[in-house]
Amino acid sequence: MIGRLRGTLIEKQPGQALVEAAGLGYEVDIPYSTFFQLPEPGQEVTLHTHFAVREDAQSLYGFASRLDRDLFRLLIKVNGVGPKMAVGILSGLEAGQFIRCVEQRDASALVKLPGVGKKTAERLLIDMGDRIGQLEGQFVPNSAVPVTERPSAHQPDAGEEAEAALIALGYKPQEASRAINRVAAEGMSREELIRQALKAMIPAS
Repeated sequence: MIGRLRGTLIEKQPGQALVEAAGLGYEVDIPYSTFFQLPEPGQEVTLHTHFAVREDAQSLYGFASRLDRDLFRLLIKVNGVGPKMAVGILSGLEAGQFIRCVEQRDASALVKLPGVGKKTAERLLIDMGDRIGQLEGQFVPNSAVPVTERPSAHQPDAGEEAEAALIALGYKPQEASRAINRVAAEGMSREELIRQALKAMIPAS
């Protein structure tokens, strides 16, 4: 089991990071909440990881904090929730927001996430309600990744890239386009467009 990865960030894009450690390059699937916290390529990064093995694939998932990683592990234990959906949930809601949704039994916020219908939202509230206690003591700001606030230069296709990233997350093209158009402003980077669009689609609890 690979539980933690520290190395040099080689590449990053919404949903994935390439980290070099001890001469090996690890492709790591990440939620958007972690993507927003990654440093610039060439800098050191630390990710809390979960290694998943299936008959047809081996995948490494990375998270900015141990809380995110442990919450991911609880989510994939819920019937009908696989790693892809769990990453989508943690992309649309920060760990603290999700925990509050469960505590407040707020299904309306969960059904706004891509792939989460009413039945799945209800199942999440029931199953996770019994498991949230396992995260006791972790629900504090705990980023394992240095946060950089360097604004990246706005590219002409930043809106298209942001829209494509939202579609890859599971949102319908029309939803992604409307959300991007709603928040787009001159000079915004792809990362900021994605961040603001997600906030617009899923208001903070």
